[in-house]
Parts: sequence; C-alpha cells; structure tokens
Amino acid sequence: MSEQSFKRFRRRRAPAAAAPSADGGTVAAEPQQKTAPAAPPQAQLPARLPEPWDRIRQVPFDTGAEQAERLPLVSRFRTSPAAKSFDLLRTRLLHSLKARGWNRVAVTAPAAGCGTTFSAVNLALSLARVPGSRTILMDLNFRCPGMARALGIETQGDLSAFLSGSTRIEDQFVRPLPSLAVGLNRSADQDAAELLHSGSCAEALDAMMLRSGADTALFDLPPVLEHDDTAAFLPQVDAVLLISDGTRTTAAQLAACEKMLAGHTELLGVVLNRARDTDSPLN
Repeated sequence: MSEQSFKRFRRRRAPAAAAPSADGGTVAAEPQQKTAPAAPPQAQLPARLPEPWDRIRQVPFDTGAEQAERLPLVSRFRTSPAAKSFDLLRTRLLHSLKARGWNRVAVTAPAAGCGTTFSAVNLALSLARVPGSRTILMDLNFRCPGMARALGIETQGDLSAFLSGSTRIEDQFVRPLPSLAVGLNRSADQDAAELLHSGSCAEALDAMMLRSGADTALFDLPPVLEHDDTAAFLPQVDAVLLISDGTRTTAAQLAACEKMLAGHTELLGVVLNRARDTDSPLN
C-alpha cells in the first residue's frame, strides 16, 4: 500500500478521542456510556368504583310473604295461569320494544281500581327474571302511591326529590332483586302534574336510563281519565300499556283513552284484568 493510500485509509477510520496518559502520551478514551433516564414512579390508580346500578341498596324481599296489605305477587305461583299470563305479556312486550328500539313504558288505566299497580309490579317481576337484564319500576301515581305497600318495602323518601334533580338513583331507589330497581313514593302530592311537566323531570329520567343501563323502565301512573298527570308525562315514554277491568271498564272509557293518547304516544295494547273467562290473561 502506498503512503498516500495509507493516509486515506486512516482518515476513513475515525480514531477514538484520546486522553493524556500518566507518562505524557495519549491513550484512547472509552466511549461515554449513555445513562437511561430513570423511570417515573408507578402512578397509583384509584380503585374502580362500582357502577351506579351496583350502588343501589339491596333490600330483603320475599315474594311469598303473607301480608294483608300486599298485592298478590304471581311469582309465588309460577305454574298458575296468572303467572303464565304475565310471562306471556312480558315476552310480547319485549318483542315489541326491541322491534322499535323502545325502553320506557307507562302503565295506566281509564279509572282507579283497574289493577294498574298489580299489573305493573307483576310485569316488572317477570321482566326481572330475564337473564342479564335490568328493569326499573317507578311509582309515579303521586295521587295515591301504593307500590311500597304492595311490595312490602319501606320507602326511602319521595320521588319528587329525584325528579327535581336533587337526589341520584343510587340514593333514591332500592333493589328488591339484583336485576330490579324500584323508585317508591312515601306520600301523596296533589301538584304532581306540574312536576311531571317540568324539564327537570325529563333530565332526571334521561340521566337515570343512561347511568343505570336499564333495559326496560315501567312507570305506574294515575288513571288517564281522572287526572292530567299521565297526559303530562306522555312525552317521557315510548308507549302506554292500558289496563282494563273486565268487571267495570266500559268500551266508552277505552275509546276515550285511545283518543287522548292519539298523537302523543303509542298504545302498546290493552290488558284485560279480572276477566270473567278463566282462560283470559290476568284473570
């Protein structure tokens, strides 16, 4: 190799930085090792809080308990015609709701004494038996609240506080079954229509459905032809289930209800309670 080629070869090989030695010479310095930055301390994540549904207080509930003031709960007699009728009603209801993308149903009647609370409670218990489902049942009959007495459950307060936005679902509702949450009323309120008309009521119900993840909500409402509470509440529901009494409801009353509901909400159907024929639903 010529001297010129040798110089070019040395220029291509970059020598390591030299450091002075003890005898005055130089030695090649070792390349500086880069120190990896220290890892930040592991952040302590907060424990996952249970969702609102799980924070609703569970209460003891016995469908077979005998109390004079309680309504008959057909869940106790699963093989009875009444229990089978409610299960059939549940199945038809769920099919109709799923086909239309609905989940809020008002349960009402033309007049008092037709069995609205009886039907709403037993239908809710039937819905709650669907695996993986969540059902909400609310006593919105402020004129004559009776769901707490019918279920044998102590009330937590008045639903007016919840509908006005001052309490949350986990503070107001209770769960008699893991898949059923109920909102109960303690006392009557003769100014209920104004509350059901309010924007706070609509906001509270929207938040309830969103936070609870409920599949179906049933609302027990006063009679259609006796108060304007149900008419005030119709914008908050997808459909109405009308309960008629086979011993007292007239065709004229049913026609008046259908006329009042027309243009405001859908009528899912008419349930015949206390039917004279033993093969009729909800006998």
